[in-house]
Amino acid sequence: MTGRGMLIVHVALLALLWVLQFVLPPFHHGMVARILVLAAYAIGYNVLLGYTGLMSLGHAMFFAAGVYGAGLLVYYSAAGAVSGLLAGVLAGLGLAVILGLLSLRTTGATFLLVTMMFGQVGYLLTLYFNRITLGDQGLILSGRLEPLRVGAIDVTLSNPAVRFNAALLIFGLCLLLSLWLARSPVGRVLVAIRENEERTRMLGYDTFRYKLFALVLSGGICSLSGAAYALLFAYVGNTFASILYSIYPLLWTLLGGAGTTFGPLAGTALMSYAIDVASGLTSAYLMVVGLVLVVTILWFPSGIVGSLRARRWRWLP
Repeated sequence: MTGRGMLIVHVALLALLWVLQFVLPPFHHGMVARILVLAAYAIGYNVLLGYTGLMSLGHAMFFAAGVYGAGLLVYYSAAGAVSGLLAGVLAGLGLAVILGLLSLRTTGATFLLVTMMFGQVGYLLTLYFNRITLGDQGLILSGRLEPLRVGAIDVTLSNPAVRFNAALLIFGLCLLLSLWLARSPVGRVLVAIRENEERTRMLGYDTFRYKLFALVLSGGICSLSGAAYALLFAYVGNTFASILYSIYPLLWTLLGGAGTTFGPLAGTALMSYAIDVASGLTSAYLMVVGLVLVVTILWFPSGIVGSLRARRWRWLP
């Protein structure tokens, strides 16, 4: 499919998601908004794993950098949503540069362990500075975030319609950025690194620089998602810095299809609803969710979108 055709398909998906807000009941309206923000987080992770072939267990640090960068600024200085969003993204980008320069000299399992250790350091810091972050209790932003002024209109992010459309906007920007990366020369070099880094280096490419670019881009997208989550759902807590939030995007990406543009959304939606439905049926819902994930992977070994692309719709990006 041509580049224009791919763009039309992605815009059509965003248009379908926009229409959903008019037909969904209140609970699912909020659920889908949350899924869209978390799917943007999975898109950021997919940049590193799906396109570059680097598996990380420290991405909660970037998501939490966005959450705390935006949340602390709003909570303690009554800053606006735009300032909070920028602060969160800049915090994530700064951490990504530091982590990249220190960790990308390792490969494979060593890289996985190094990123996990950095992620745990980030989590422990949220506990160490308990007087600022309030640790496990977290910070509630409700009532502290000033309405966003758009022209002569004051827009309140707590409004369900505003929240949904803001989440869709964040997701849409990340999705289109992912599409651009997948079809760009830079993206092709990243895929070459994923397939055979040594051969890519022999062709004259500075693989370290490309991997650093991928990690910084991934960290930036993840921190954008984290900042949006804090602002739209008015909560900042150290759970977002825990190892669980490094495992989540890995599962979402693998479940939906690593290296695909639609995979992160499919994986995030399936797992989120599986947890929601199973938790309403039994207290042992994690066993049910685990069974669903195992069965899904058996049927779709390359993830939902990845397997559909391999079996039937080869045009899927």
